[in-house]
Amino acid sequence: MTDVVPDALRRLWGLAEPSRLGRPAALDLGRIVSTAVELADAEGLAGVTLPKVAKALGFTPMSLYRYVGSKDELLVLMTDAAVGTPPRIDEPSWRDGLTQWAFAQWQLYRRRPWLARMPLSGSPSGPNQIAWMESALAVLRDTGLDWTRKVGVLNLVGGYVRHAAVQADDLAAARVPGVDKVNAERDYGRALAQLVDPERFPEVAKLFASAVFEAPVETPEDNDFTIGLEFILDGIATAVAHR
Repeated sequence: MTDVVPDALRRLWGLAEPSRLGRPAALDLGRIVSTAVELADAEGLAGVTLPKVAKALGFTPMSLYRYVGSKDELLVLMTDAAVGTPPRIDEPSWRDGLTQWAFAQWQLYRRRPWLARMPLSGSPSGPNQIAWMESALAVLRDTGLDWTRKVGVLNLVGGYVRHAAVQADDLAAARVPGVDKVNAERDYGRALAQLVDPERFPEVAKLFASAVFEAPVETPEDNDFTIGLEFILDGIATAVAHR
């Protein structure tokens, strides 16, 4: 059975051992991955290269190839290590449970923005990622949705969380240093209100004339995220009701 499992996947699940021939002392796959994650936390994905990881460990880049086949494989290993295990979900309804699941991912991406920018290399395949999948499927157990639709829910909600995290990070990076989101949006609204012609853009003019950009929100990124998530959950609820 294990003969059909690729070496890279076996390493991801901790089932493969590197050759001990010429093995550098005190180096193993776990140390390599944790060091790469630390570099990503400090410098983003751009800070993760095999030479940088090797230097941080005190070894040559070639030493790493005894444990990991390529940088692409290292990124997969990093992703699974960095997502960790999902939180325990005890919510009574699928909607509350899926909300908790989505917010747990959202908070993870906010702590580690680089995770949301990790190149997609295929479907989730590591033990931690599979644990997140199991968590969401358990929430959907009694919805009556078939497997295709359950997978669709995971892709939809997970994709939304990832996109929202990238968008929030990009907008934060684009803001003037020292200006928070509330003040940045207030300045944006006031400036555009002076420029938008009500005859050319009547609905947009009404938007900028409203108080939407003037009212501060205590946790603006969470508020924006919640609004989008609620729309998605409403759609899923419709599918569940008509199953």
